[in-house]
Amino acid sequence: MKWLAVDYGDSRTGLAGCDAGETITSPITPQIEEKSMNKVATAVTEVFTARSAQGLVCGLPRNMDGTEGSRANKSRRFAQRLANTAGVPVVLWDERRTTVSAAAILADNDTFGAKRKERLDSVSAAVILESFLNWRSHHPGEEPPELVRPEQ
Repeated sequence: MKWLAVDYGDSRTGLAGCDAGETITSPITPQIEEKSMNKVATAVTEVFTARSAQGLVCGLPRNMDGTEGSRANKSRRFAQRLANTAGVPVVLWDERRTTVSAAAILADNDTFGAKRKERLDSVSAAVILESFLNWRSHHPGEEPPELVRPEQ
């Protein structure tokens, strides 16, 4: 199944996709550089449709102790907006430490400065997607723990 992952941000939103076999994830560039939640949801839906994806995963930024703050609340609102716009359920997936992992990946590949900024959120989305796909491989047929369905 082809999935599209989203690392939603206030000014930049990163995307990543996977192949139908759920084995290869790839960051999608350019990132979405938009602040309006509605415009970001529309842009993500366009990429979702263009890539013939069947599932959406949105990062949920929890605090290190597992609690949720204002960023998590905003991501939950975005996930609902995205589910309504795309017309499909959106999986919310814990994204703790994904930016740190993405920064390390970029540093390992000698990507710094402006190039790092252009790719960081998309690489973060790829880290989110890899984590989710790993969970799926160990829980075949199970519904993800947090699923946001389109409102009727």
